Order: sequence, then C-alpha cells, then structure tokens
Amino acid sequence: MVKANAYGLGAAPVAKALAKAGADWFGVTCTAEGAELREAGICQPILLLTGFWPGEERRLLEYRLTPAITRCEQLCALERATARARCAPVAFHLKIDTGMSRLGISPGDVDCFARALADCPHLRLEGTFTHFASSEVFTAEQTELQEKFFAGALERLRGLGIQPGLVHMANSAALAARPSTWGDMVRPGAVLYGYHQFYDPPGRKAEIEEKLRLTPALSLRARLISLRDVAPGQGVGYNARFVARQPSRIAVLAAGYADGLVRGLTNRGSVIVRGQFAPLVGTISMDLAMADVTGIEGARVGDVATIYGVDGPAQQSVSDIAHTLGTVTSDLLCALGKRVPRFYLP
Repeated sequence: MVKANAYGLGAAPVAKALAKAGADWFGVTCTAEGAELREAGICQPILLLTGFWPGEERRLLEYRLTPAITRCEQLCALERATARARCAPVAFHLKIDTGMSRLGISPGDVDCFARALADCPHLRLEGTFTHFASSEVFTAEQTELQEKFFAGALERLRGLGIQPGLVHMANSAALAARPSTWGDMVRPGAVLYGYHQFYDPPGRKAEIEEKLRLTPALSLRARLISLRDVAPGQGVGYNARFVARQPSRIAVLAAGYADGLVRGLTNRGSVIVRGQFAPLVGTISMDLAMADVTGIEGARVGDVATIYGVDGPAQQSVSDIAHTLGTVTSDLLCALGKRVPRFYLP
C-alpha cells in the first residue's frame, strides 16, 4: 500500500524501493496516485482501491491502472471505454462488502454482477477482495463473520462459472495475526512502514510483535531556531495557552502542524533535545512550535529536536504519539507536510 503518498513518506521513492525489494503489486486510492507512480517509472500492476469516477476511464487505460469495481453499473462504463479504445481485455478487481458498509457490492449482489459481466466481453475479472473493519480486535467476532460472508460470495461466484482470480483480504493487522485471511495476496499498510496496530485486548500486542518484529521507518526532526528566557507569568504562543510558572528557557522549533507536528500536541507532547525530553508548550502553529528546554544543559540555536525517532537514550515513535492522542498511527504519518524534506537511507 503506497496510497496517501505512501502514508506520508513519499510514494514514488518508496514504491521504487519496494519494487526493488520484490513487491509485485501496488495499491493506491485514485487515478492521480496511480498516474504519479507510472510517471515515476513503476511498471508493476497498480490497483485503484476505491475504483474510478465516470470520465476517468480513458486515464485508467492510458496509465494501465487496475480499477476496483465497487458497483455493478461501473462495469458498463468501463466496457464502453475499453471497446472504444480497441485494446485487449482490461483487468479489474471486484470488491465485496462483507461488513465494513462502505464500498463494494454486497454478497447478495453477486448474481447482478455476474449478469453485468456477461455483457462485457472486453473486461476480465483478475481478483476479488474485501476489507476488514476490525481485524485488530480479538474480543469480537466481526472479522470471522466477514471471512464467512466473503467465502460465501466466492462460492457463489464459482457456482455461476466465474473464477474470482486473486483472492485478497488481509490488511496490516490481519497479515500480522490472522493467517487464515492471507489468501493469494495481502495488503500491508502501516506494518510496511514499521508500525503495528493497537490490538484488543492489549495483551495480544507483545505476542504479535514478537512474531512480526518491526522497525519504524520514519524519523522526523527539526532545528531549534530561537531561544529566549521567559519570566514567571509570561504567556507563550497564541492565546497564551502556556504561562510560565518559573523562569524558563523556551526554544522555538522550525516545525508546525503544516509539517506534521500536529496541533493536538499543544501543551501535551514532547520532543527530544540532546537526548532528553523537552515538553511542547504553547499552541502549535502552522510553521512553528515551542519547547521548554529549561532543564537541558547546553541547548542552543541549531540543535536538533527529534519529533519522532531516537536521540541517544531517548526515543518516541509515531505510534507512541498516536496512543497519546487517541488516534491511529496512519493519521499522523499522513499529516507530514509536502514541504518537509525527505531523505531516504539505503
């Protein structure tokens, strides 16, 4: 999965590295993301997970993108475009909604799909998939029920004389902990970048992490660009949401929420400076943030503040911050701003 700019890390360079490592498919959300990969030289099949919008059919064919069909009527539009282009049968994947209640035909619509496909000689079903709503949750049976519904839909397809092709359903958590879901292909997302989900119950976390050991791919750092002494009672940042209680040394970081240092960390997060945690103080703004470095001896302009990563004995990952904010790791990864320089290490 390299959708959403490879979870904020840079779709083209990440896809190139993954292709070199042996990835044989890539997953994106839309035609624009698929076109970007083609223009970067990616040759592997590219699956558009959310399908296409009327009018995009020509672009699908131009960039050799594999669309997901999520509604029966999409087949007709794709068939017309393919027939006009006089190209070889175009491959697509069928998405079946088994409980997410988002995209995909319902298991009860398989017969409708079969009838529509019979009128589309220029199309070829290459794969069939579903998406799990809660594969990281082991205290409920939703995933097992989704597996059951999906198996029933596949059986119905075969009963109608339609081979489902590549069968895939496993996202990150299912890949890590549910081997029965692996099928012919898996769709790693956050785990691909070194991050596990928050499993329920939490006691499963250590067991799963031991079986699939991951190293976070991302370190995010910014420079200290200013230091100032703040007197007791003096406010810091917009709306003076932090007021110093004692003489304090406040550092200004060249990073804000436009760079991925999310505003929700105002007065509750930390960065690492010289191997020590420095609390974030005051409102995080678009371009800047402040940290209290009062207790960090020798802190000076030009020092590096580590937002995510390791500095000496101290470390914090994107997952740590996501847990603090009550969100998912992918949310914070996708918050990385376009202007943030990205350096890729071999």
